[in-house]
Amino acid sequence: MSQILPPLCYKLIKAVNVMMEAESSQTYRLEALKFIEDFKEKSPLCVECGLQLAEKSQTAVVRHFGLQILEHVVKFKWNDMPPQEKLQLKNCTMGLLSDGTHPILQEECHVKDALSRIVVEMIKREWPQHWPDMLKELEALTAMGDAQTELVMLVLLRLAEDVITFQTLPTQRRRDIQHTLTQNMDSIFTFLLGILQLHVNDDDTSQTNRAKAHWRVGVATLNTLAGYIDWVALVHITNDNCHLLEIFCLLLSEPELQLEAAECLLIAISRKGKLEERKPFMVLFDEVAMNYILSAAQSSGGIVERRYTFLKRLCQVLCALGSQICSLVGSDIEVQVPVNLDKYMEALFAFTTHPSQFLRSSTQMTWGNLFRHEILSKDPVVGQMAIKYLRAARINLVKTGFPSKNDCPGCEFSRVDFDSDEDFNCSFNSFRAQQGEAVRLACKIVPFEAFRIAREWVQYQICTPIDTGNTTSKTEKGVCSALSPSAVQWDAMTFFTESVFGQLFKILEKEKIPIDEGMELLQMVVHYETSDPLILSCVLTIISTLFPFVTHQPHFLPQVLFKIFPSITFELVEECKAPRTRAVKNLRRHACSSIIRICRDYSDFMLPCFDLMYEHVKRLFSNELLLTQMEKCALMEALILISNQFKDYNKQKAFLKELMAAVTAQWLSEEMKSVLLDPATFLAYVGADQVISDADTEDQMGINRSRISFCVNTILGVVKRARWPANPEEAKAGGFVVSTTSDGAPIYRNPCAEPLQALLPNLFALIRTQNSLFLPENINRLGKTFTRVYDIMDMEKNFALGIPQPLLDAYDSSAYRNIAERMQGFFSSLYDNCYHVLGNAGPCMQQDFYAIEGLAEQIVGSAFTHLDSVPDHRLRPLQLVMSCPRDYYDSLLNPLLGPLFTYLLQVTLTSYTISGSIAQEEDEAYEENLVTQEVVEEQLLRLVTREVMDLLSKLPLCMRSFSSLITFFIQKKKNFNMFPGVTCITRKFPELSANKEEDIYMTLLTICFNSLSWKDTINCQRCASMLCWTLLKQVLGCNLLPDAVTWLYTSVLKGLQMHGQHEGCNAALTQLALLIYESLRPRYTELRFIMNQIPDIHVEALEQFDQKTIQSTVSKAGEKKKKEQFKRLIAGTVGKPLGQQFKKEVHIRNLPSLFKKPKPTRDMLENTDTAGLITLFSSDHDNC
Repeated sequence: MSQILPPLCYKLIKAVNVMMEAESSQTYRLEALKFIEDFKEKSPLCVECGLQLAEKSQTAVVRHFGLQILEHVVKFKWNDMPPQEKLQLKNCTMGLLSDGTHPILQEECHVKDALSRIVVEMIKREWPQHWPDMLKELEALTAMGDAQTELVMLVLLRLAEDVITFQTLPTQRRRDIQHTLTQNMDSIFTFLLGILQLHVNDDDTSQTNRAKAHWRVGVATLNTLAGYIDWVALVHITNDNCHLLEIFCLLLSEPELQLEAAECLLIAISRKGKLEERKPFMVLFDEVAMNYILSAAQSSGGIVERRYTFLKRLCQVLCALGSQICSLVGSDIEVQVPVNLDKYMEALFAFTTHPSQFLRSSTQMTWGNLFRHEILSKDPVVGQMAIKYLRAARINLVKTGFPSKNDCPGCEFSRVDFDSDEDFNCSFNSFRAQQGEAVRLACKIVPFEAFRIAREWVQYQICTPIDTGNTTSKTEKGVCSALSPSAVQWDAMTFFTESVFGQLFKILEKEKIPIDEGMELLQMVVHYETSDPLILSCVLTIISTLFPFVTHQPHFLPQVLFKIFPSITFELVEECKAPRTRAVKNLRRHACSSIIRICRDYSDFMLPCFDLMYEHVKRLFSNELLLTQMEKCALMEALILISNQFKDYNKQKAFLKELMAAVTAQWLSEEMKSVLLDPATFLAYVGADQVISDADTEDQMGINRSRISFCVNTILGVVKRARWPANPEEAKAGGFVVSTTSDGAPIYRNPCAEPLQALLPNLFALIRTQNSLFLPENINRLGKTFTRVYDIMDMEKNFALGIPQPLLDAYDSSAYRNIAERMQGFFSSLYDNCYHVLGNAGPCMQQDFYAIEGLAEQIVGSAFTHLDSVPDHRLRPLQLVMSCPRDYYDSLLNPLLGPLFTYLLQVTLTSYTISGSIAQEEDEAYEENLVTQEVVEEQLLRLVTREVMDLLSKLPLCMRSFSSLITFFIQKKKNFNMFPGVTCITRKFPELSANKEEDIYMTLLTICFNSLSWKDTINCQRCASMLCWTLLKQVLGCNLLPDAVTWLYTSVLKGLQMHGQHEGCNAALTQLALLIYESLRPRYTELRFIMNQIPDIHVEALEQFDQKTIQSTVSKAGEKKKKEQFKRLIAGTVGKPLGQQFKKEVHIRNLPSLFKKPKPTRDMLENTDTAGLITLFSSDHDNC
């Protein structure tokens, strides 16, 4: 062997160096890897070579490889090694621990880690039964020096991680080791605490190697403690009046140890458990501990990574402390409000005012919990802090600190925490929402102070000149961009004002509301003049927020309206033909929304101003250039909302007819009918068949598109807004009630029903034409300029891919950059709005809609036409079924749901089949845009299938339960005794309009059970837990075909194969499989045949489970055990993650159990002398 070993080691060293050298070619590197892997798998000299390569004389890379060889031997060859070889390897490894490493400051971290892994792998296989003195041996090593002490810490830490955290060993071994660790936890914690105190107390604070070595051991010890604090009994943490936690607090002032101490503190305080067990945590509110925490929180420091990470951990510690105090104070264990609560809140406040956006946002939830707490919120200290918090919010809500900028101290921290301005923007929006909630809660504590602070801020902004800064608008000089100093200040102030006043009107009694001060503030806002669209948009928001004050002084209402209306027609430059910027369009839209909001929330208050407002709207409508079609529709919606307060059917009907007269005439004209009926004529009318060579060419057909959009948007506005009075008595007196149902409920009529009924045929024609546009012959009619107008909008694409929207600087750009994008937006919005009309028509018109003759045929003949050609992003689940009365199930739902569900089954099956085949192809020549398109299509497919499942899951909302739907279908066919099973999938689908009642139900089942194996875990979990069993249990009593039962059960197992690696899916699918097996196994032996085919099935266990299932002998008390047995039986069907599929399995044998199998006698003291654990750890018990 002495002759063989050196040359072999030389070859191994050479192979390792080839693999690690950057200059090595891929061929040489692969050859070296193959040689090394063959050696580890086949050579009998692994231990000898590994030990020689691990010697201190070798380089760090070679030593690490040698240790890897030894670890490989322990992991994969241990079970086949003789006891003497095991003992020899164990002794050699302990020798490496004691004398096989360099001094602590010189040794490489990866070498220490590799050595500790070997020891842990042996512990996992031999301790405690065959290695009872392991803990003593490790303790003895710590006396040999700092390097050995650090290695022992690494061993104990990795042992806890493998056994408790990652659970990388069989159940019995894990239980044995965990039980023994638990029994020895007192001595382990005493040992760790002793090591920590020894090396911390011996620190002379000078920058010597000795001090650095002590710090290194201290860090390792704290890391090890962190690995145990997470799961040990709380008594070990709180022992001796929380002495351990006090030590952690003291170490917060040690720069070299504060980060690890904070992590230990965080883990400890975050522990859950019984309240009485957590009560000792209140010791951290004592004077000494809180002073250390407060001092650490308020200490300043630059951007040093370790220091900044420590601040993050300390912030989390304070938040965890907040959770504990909120749980303990006011509970049954009678914990009083801490004396040092003010110091705690000062420490938390230090992070709330820190320049780092991350630290600020981390504290918001804790503030919310404190302000929400029933007892703490009434404490004077919390009240004073609420005022400070509100003042700090005035700074925190200002959107500054972008990583790409240098305009505030937070920018430097943002460059550490965020990859881009988009990431920062997304995080800030979430932070703002959390802070808004905390501000609202603070208002409940100090409402009048909050009012004063908000008023002062509004007054300050109004009196401050506008500062456009260096980020002025790209289109107009002297106008703010979204990131201008004044714009961000106004935006923050507006949000703060909304949060404060929105809460004040809810919590204060009418008599206590400061009406005079509020009206004074509102007048100041109304009289404020600016021509900046972004600032003016903020002004509109504040007016809407303060509008409740107007209800106390109605004479001021006209001034408010005349302040809002000019913004609807706002232009930066009068009679400017250039495209409006997005900021201007948003301002005009905002003004319309403000009018709608006021008319919706205060419609009775607005009624006296109806005539004034109507006349003003007529004047605006008279000038075609003032308003866009969308803005006209918005103003019409506002008028309709006020008209709902007429409470007179005939009067409101007459008004609606007058309001819709122009739209009705245009929509029903012969020209429009011809356009809506023929796809070719439609494309020519909207200009989509033209070729635009010059981008500056005037859009001649834009007026035609706006006419169609105006008509559809008006119809949509009417069906959304027109309603009868909410009070039944007022509705009856006004003539809105036509009859009552069998149970006495009133049946209402909508004054808009008659005008709308005449418009619906052309709407159906438009829907049919839009579906026809996707046919190849009509796509060929598109002009070259508009070949991509049917593609998904960029905004929808980004949403599907999870890409955040661009930053607010986009407000400077026009809404659509060119005519092609305007055309694309037209088709997208028109398609959506048509389906919104159908979805809202039911709730709006009710029986006047559902009783339309041939309604089902009209919908099938329009919305369901040419669905095979419609892209996925255009599919829209039909909302109208949600409000369908039961009387119309037969005439409407049956003809609709059959074609709908059959098509949805067809498209999802086809799409997922195509998606799966593409995923299996390996074409490296894919261009980037094609790959992106494939990702978009796959994600859209997921979104569509989720919408399908949403439609199925929401059916109970209109039918109370699935059973009513299913009972309806089944009762239509009394001899419902067949289920086509697999043939339902493989058959060619019939014409969509020719389905029978039972086909609808079978299609529902097929969709749901097929979806279990689609590549969408969210959809799988929802379907398995909410839909599949709900549907199936309704027909368990029917005579199902054996093939159907086989297909159903196999579908669930396929789902487990696809998604079983995910815990949520696994639980839902296992429960579904168990329910099916229990319910159908007594009648169908086919299920037993399927179970026999599961890989690695235990036949005896299956036989026992099968007999219990057939005999139904399991009691309720045994349900949990039964589920565990079934889960073990079908474990062979659960698919592995890709990263685990080719991983070599590690087998760890069980050792003789530490626990007695027979049930113990009542007198446990009789068996104390044979308990076993004491003898296991005796010095003469050595089986290695």
